[in-house]
Amino acid sequence: MNALTARNRIQKIARDWIPSLLLITLLLVARSTLADHYHVPSGSMENALIPGDHVLVNKSAYGLRVPFTKTVFALKAEPQRGEVVVLDSPDGDVRLIKRVAAVGGDHVVLRNGRLIINGESLAQADQPYTEWFGDRAVTLNLDAGGGPDIAGMTIPEGHVLLLGDHRGASRDGRYFGTVPASELYGRASRVFWSSAEGVTWRAL
Repeated sequence: MNALTARNRIQKIARDWIPSLLLITLLLVARSTLADHYHVPSGSMENALIPGDHVLVNKSAYGLRVPFTKTVFALKAEPQRGEVVVLDSPDGDVRLIKRVAAVGGDHVVLRNGRLIINGESLAQADQPYTEWFGDRAVTLNLDAGGGPDIAGMTIPEGHVLLLGDHRGASRDGRYFGTVPASELYGRASRVFWSSAEGVTWRAL
């Protein structure tokens, strides 16, 4: 094989493979920094999410990250009460999906599975299984009881308290404590596949 033939083969390989490799790299970067999906493995977030659901995760919701790291180089927004978020478990090797129950500065009491934030109950007397995070209504699952109570705690600035909606069947902030907001991978925005309904586009 002469030098010209070898050079032609190299150029052909470059033409065939470099665009594909660039596309794969861009997709991986986008998945690392912009959007991803999450498969719900357990019932800790019932009734909002059930095992087998697939959700879309906006990984840039709380900041743009250096690809493939947790380093945030541009802050976009702070987590808000009621949002559903994804993070690595602080006390295990699994990825969790939980709800932001309280943010920095909030004083929290949890009694029989129901939240009291800054002295105000999130559930009304006539709707004891529904908590209101602003205008977001969350239906609790208390069929396993309320789980551990919180007698009273103030969330440190820059941290969040995460809880599951299935209060008696969720390993959450009552076990591993508050979490720095910087540890959140992103906000779970929609269910795009439900194990009960199939294809859907339901907001969380």
